[in-house]
Formats: sequence, C-alpha cells, structure tokens
Amino acid sequence: MIRTDNLRITLASRPDGRPSPQNFRLEHVATPAPAEGQVLLKILYLSLDPYMRGRMSAAKSYAAATEIGQVMEGGTVAEVMESRDPAFRPGDIVLSYSGWQSHAVADGAQLRKLDPKSAAVTTALGVLGMPGFTAYAGLLTIGQPKPGETVVVAAASGPVGSAVGQIARIKGARAVGIAGGPEKCAFVRDTFGFDAVIDHRDPEMAAKLAAACPDGIDVYFENVGGHVWDAVFPLLNTFARIPVCGLVAQYNASGEFPGPDRLPGMMRQVLSKSLTIRGFIQREFVAAQGPTFREDMARWIAEGTVKYKEDIVTGLANAPEAFIGLLEGKNFGKLIVKL
Repeated sequence: MIRTDNLRITLASRPDGRPSPQNFRLEHVATPAPAEGQVLLKILYLSLDPYMRGRMSAAKSYAAATEIGQVMEGGTVAEVMESRDPAFRPGDIVLSYSGWQSHAVADGAQLRKLDPKSAAVTTALGVLGMPGFTAYAGLLTIGQPKPGETVVVAAASGPVGSAVGQIARIKGARAVGIAGGPEKCAFVRDTFGFDAVIDHRDPEMAAKLAAACPDGIDVYFENVGGHVWDAVFPLLNTFARIPVCGLVAQYNASGEFPGPDRLPGMMRQVLSKSLTIRGFIQREFVAAQGPTFREDMARWIAEGTVKYKEDIVTGLANAPEAFIGLLEGKNFGKLIVKL
C-alpha cells in the first residue's frame, strides 16, 4: 500500500539548562510497515510530561536517555490503520508509547484498547492514565493519608497534583494546594474542591501556607522542590510522609546547586521527626495497583468526585514550544498535543 510520510520530532542536541527549540528537529521520513504481530498506528494525541526533560539529558537516571537523532519519547493515543495482529482491527483506538511522531509501528502486545464510549480517549493520557495513577499510587502507598490529616501538594492545578488533592479528600483528609497565579488557584479551590490554596508567587507564601496548615502537615506530595519545599519543610509533623514524585523547579538546573549546604540540618529533622521521604516511579506499582486504579478512578469521575482539566495544543510542530512552557508552568491542566 502507498504510505504517507511520517512527521516526527527527534532530539537534535542536549540542552544545557532550559531547553530551546534548537534542541529539537522536525523530520519527514517514510512510514514503516508493520511486521507479523505488529500494527501501524496513526497518532491522534501526544502526552507532554515533565519526565521528558530528564530523557533529554545524558545524566544517569532511572531510565535510559533519549539518544541524539532518536524520536522524543511520550505516551500517545492512536488509531490502528493496518494490523498484522489478530487482536486488533483498523479503526481500533489504543494507548501506546509511540513518542513525538504522526505514525508508528508497535507490537500488539504493548498496546491497550480504549473504549471511546466509556471516557474521552484523552483521559488515558491524564486522569485515567500515567499522571492519575502516579497520584493514586504515590499518595495511597507512600502518603497513606488518614481522616483529619493535612495533605499538601504542589503544582496542584496540574494532572498529578489535582488528583492528589481530590483523592486525599475522598480519604477524609484536608487538601491544601500550592499553584501559580490567581486563575489556577481559583480553579483548584472552586473546581477541584481543595480546602485551601496558596499562590507560590505570593511573597508571603510561606506565612500563608503556615496559616492554612494550623495543625502542621502530615503528608506532602512533592512535585516541585525549590522554594516551595523550603516553605513546607518547617511545617512537617512528626511521622510525616513525603512521596517524592518530581522536582520540576530543578529540572533545568546544570552544574552544582548553590550553597550553603543545608543537608545536615534537613537530615537532623528527618531523624528527630521520624520523617518518611521516599522517591518513586509510578511503574513500580503498575502491576499490583493498575487495574484497581482504573476501576476506582473511573467510578470517581462518573460520580463527579474527581474532576480534571486538559490543556490541548494543536499540531505536532508546536510540541517543543509547549513542552518548554510546561517546565515553566505555562500550561493549565494536563498538556496534550492534538495531531
């Protein structure tokens, strides 16, 4: 059959600090043909997520770096165009990990069918996908919120943070969010239903956070780091739990962090307050908790207990600019590219 060109974005160079458009390359290549057990996919939606900044670096991490000239990685929702796997037919909508490109070939065993009638397919990249599961597994497994406790989460208007706060309230805890700007803060309070929201751009942020947490903080879901962590840390209660999901404020940093060295003081508090600080990658919990998460989250969405917001950008060529903005907090909701 005659195949259309595959439009793709590859890593052109590794960024030093903040990524720039020059770190990406837009290419036209031939669309591959599926082998036995594979399907040809047309990408409909691409997820943009902070972890992608780490893939652009050659530094050692929990996952292999994207190589120069390789397609940028990313979760996708796609339509099956051609199938050599009997489990899939043309027209099927699937969740895949095809990256920043318009077409891809994938093994059928690596795909999950989606039902457009049960939920908007974009939710498989957000509240019903990796970000929602990150919130669910990290909060419930590591944070373990109890009724009456105070849960604080940064980046509270984003797909992970918004889910964390709403799940915390389902479990009977108070949810205090930290977000950037009046519009996001109002949305977190009025739509996502948080008990209190603090603007991290407010020069009085630390004092206002303390006022919003008169009984201290029992769970802090860490997405950001930086000055938000500085405001949270003194408020942590004895036996507080800190799931460390991300450190967006530090992703563009290069070289050594400026002093002074505050690690000794922090470790003293970790010891004296019996704090639990655990970093995690959501895939650690997928096998054991993935099915339960999808059942719980689908029910909560249907009941209206959990709400979500998406920020959709049109056109693959606009992905680099949108991704750079994501790292600076310019998006509002789950960032998705519509191809």
